[in-house]
Amino acid sequence: MTDSFFHWLGWANGYLWSTGTFLLLMVSGIVFSIWTRMVQYRSLTHGVKVLSGAYDDPNDAGAISSSEALAASLSGTVGLGNIGGVALAITAGGPGALFWMWVIGFLGMALKTVEVTQALMFRNTDDPDDPHGGAMWVIEQTWGRRGGVARLVAKVLAATFALATIASTITGGNMFQAWNVADLTARYFAVPRPITGVLLALLVGLVILGGVKRIGHVAGRLVPVMCALYLVAVVGVIALYAEQVPGLLLLVVESAFTPTEASGAFLGGTLGWAFSVGMRRALFSNEAGQGSGPIAHSAARTHEPARQGVLGGLGPFIDTICVCTLTALVILVTGVWNRGPVGEFHGQVELLASAGSASHEVLSWQVEASDDVANLPPLADGSEWNAGRRFFLIGLVEGAGSRDTGTNRVTVTGDIVVSLDESMAAGEPAPHIVWNSVDLVLDEWSGTPKDIRLAGPQVYQSLDGASLTAFALDKGFPGLGKWVVTLTSWLFALSTIITWSYYGEQSATYLVGERGVRAYRVLYVVLVFVGAFAIADIGDMEAFIDLGTGAMLWANMPIVLLLSRETVNCLNDYFRRLKAGEFDKG
Repeated sequence: MTDSFFHWLGWANGYLWSTGTFLLLMVSGIVFSIWTRMVQYRSLTHGVKVLSGAYDDPNDAGAISSSEALAASLSGTVGLGNIGGVALAITAGGPGALFWMWVIGFLGMALKTVEVTQALMFRNTDDPDDPHGGAMWVIEQTWGRRGGVARLVAKVLAATFALATIASTITGGNMFQAWNVADLTARYFAVPRPITGVLLALLVGLVILGGVKRIGHVAGRLVPVMCALYLVAVVGVIALYAEQVPGLLLLVVESAFTPTEASGAFLGGTLGWAFSVGMRRALFSNEAGQGSGPIAHSAARTHEPARQGVLGGLGPFIDTICVCTLTALVILVTGVWNRGPVGEFHGQVELLASAGSASHEVLSWQVEASDDVANLPPLADGSEWNAGRRFFLIGLVEGAGSRDTGTNRVTVTGDIVVSLDESMAAGEPAPHIVWNSVDLVLDEWSGTPKDIRLAGPQVYQSLDGASLTAFALDKGFPGLGKWVVTLTSWLFALSTIITWSYYGEQSATYLVGERGVRAYRVLYVVLVFVGAFAIADIGDMEAFIDLGTGAMLWANMPIVLLLSRETVNCLNDYFRRLKAGEFDKG
């Protein structure tokens, strides 16, 4: 049943994240960049002035200031997507993935400006102190009032977007964040995951019960502190390897247009895979085209939609072009992305082929090997292979390949777990290895995998997400990753979980009204706790994240495009009035 479900999930994500998705976003970003006459420049100039509060008016409708709205939006984007998501992108797609993150970041500035402007144009301000906004309200206030087929289309798009937002809220905005924090805290401080979950859930509950005003105030204080702390640490490590930076930037550009060869822990990847991974992680990080940020900006206290839109365009620049780039560089300059092995596995490993085969079918090969941790080589830093750690061996396949990278190199992974050995009278915990199956995609012409050969077998320490970034910082200054990444991950995760709770709340309000808010908040807090320890495979969680993000994107983008002319006209009118000095004071 589980295999069938994830097979369906993979099929759905294949459609949601097909080549058409990337073309839709890139073409939309290019069109909006040209149509708005490179509004990115306006965001970097006029947007900064708006951020300073020069145009704030306490009499305008809205719940929080323009800068607090940007902080709330950034707290949903500047988070573990920047620490963990970028690490996942480089690990899977290689240096070239960063280039495509830059592309999406730049084009995303124009797309985000249009999205936010549109959300403010058509937000619901029946209660001026608690406005509602987002794609569902945009289509409701426009096509939803026409009647007939237009009204039906509006209802379907709005409901799809709201449901997809709730799905993204639960997965990427909540459980993924909690899992990353729990993983880091357990790895470095041996804190059991359930304890991390309880503490996170309590902190989140205390904030979200206060509504959007408390969310905005907390985000406005957390975001600058956590960004400064993290960036100082990252820049400090990059400075140690400053002479490598120019060459690595050249490698990033070259790798964006050529396949990246396998090296060390990096399995290698095709050009298309680097493009796909970079695009997905950039979107997960800055949310351009996804429609989540405009929900936060809709709470801003302003009467000029375009002004908030220009400010919203700063988000992808700060998030992707600045923060994500620095994270990627620290991973690249320290060499942890293609790190070497820690030693050889001393036991026997055998892979048992699955029965049956068909073109492009995914087969799971079972691993038979010793579960004795003593067969693992000692870690380079002298630490133990304790519970919660993961390692992998690299296998070479003939007639099949990895379902992720498209190469013939696959990973054979093992998790270190603890159970009670019946032979131990005192009940002392005994760590042992649990081996995971190997998923393969058959070559179209071969029909069946003929052989899997282990390369070595060399043991590589598995570092997923934020753990890889922490490892990179530790390479520069031992202990830095342990303390800085753990602390900032807590802050990032907390701010992201809080902001996404508001996105889901607004979607629940649209679907069932205010009566559903309390139940939603309780469920959301419970899922923080569950996400901290119940995720067995981060790959499965990524599949859920991609499903929610993809569904949001495909519900949001038609709405953005249907009303794009009115939105761009609003932006042009604002810039005309700005140039005429209409907003000058004194």
